[in-house]
Amino acid sequence: MDREEKLQTYEKMQSAIQIEYSKTVKKMEALKAEDKTKSATYRQLMGKKLLYKDMLAVYEIYGLQVKV
Repeated sequence: MDREEKLQTYEKMQSAIQIEYSKTVKKMEALKAEDKTKSATYRQLMGKKLLYKDMLAVYEIYGLQVKV
């Protein structure tokens, strides 16, 4: 894999993480509106949200991502 392919793959990965983060937040907001914040689904989504947020924070540290 050459540098250009690696860059494209990285950009694809970063975009996928940003999209998943946004989807997760929206799902959590919907569950919160239904007062289901103590459900297993909500808690699983919270874990995913924290994981994605941490990954995006690493990109930010290296100047590769805007703040979430």
